[in-house]
Amino acid sequence: MAEVPGALNFRDVGGLPAVGGATRHGVLFRSGNLARVKDDGREALRALGVRSIVDLREDAEVAYEPTALGDLPITLQRVPLFAGSLASFFESDVTLDELYRSLIEASGASLVDVVRHIITGPPVLVHCTVGKDRTGVVVALTLAAAGVEEEAILADYARTEASLPAERNERVLAYLRRMHPESRNLADLATRSPAPVMKGLLDELREQYGAPVEFLRHQGLHDDELRELRRVLIVPGGDSTF
Repeated sequence: MAEVPGALNFRDVGGLPAVGGATRHGVLFRSGNLARVKDDGREALRALGVRSIVDLREDAEVAYEPTALGDLPITLQRVPLFAGSLASFFESDVTLDELYRSLIEASGASLVDVVRHIITGPPVLVHCTVGKDRTGVVVALTLAAAGVEEEAILADYARTEASLPAERNERVLAYLRRMHPESRNLADLATRSPAPVMKGLLDELREQYGAPVEFLRHQGLHDDELRELRRVLIVPGGDSTF
């Protein structure tokens, strides 16, 4: 199992069953922010061959916890997925379902941009602050477009909840409860990744567009790009390295 010391919620999405094969190992990685990555973490990224990083955070998040790549020869792409501040979602006390729906409605073109970076820059690491919501939606849509089985997509998304350290959750929730004492959805927004929430999003995309991949087509992803995504991400007949 790939590990990068200092990178919260880091994992490789290789080995997931897909139509005609499985996702390749060493092609698409996901995580939370990289602000606490030190020399051993940078060496791990180098050993994994990561060529590009797509950072989904907005400006204030990046300024608060800047990526610590040192002199690694990695291309860093910024594709912020929220138009406003992340704090605004805690202030408005949205549910995870509402959060993901707003992301889909407001950031369709940006989601396609991320998929294009995955196509052109592998091995690629996609991350946000925790690697749960923005990263979860991006990775789920990418895997769906590549033909990965839905149960595997949901299981990969749900893994985040068990990957977040309990002490981190306690610290974050204590802070958020001081800031937003009336909020009912803090724990879900900050710590949880229940599979039914992602299934609900994929179901909504099916209802509106016919399939999650059709949403990406509607946002401008071309058929030749989808074919290339599947070539890059899927190895026929089983799993393999890139």
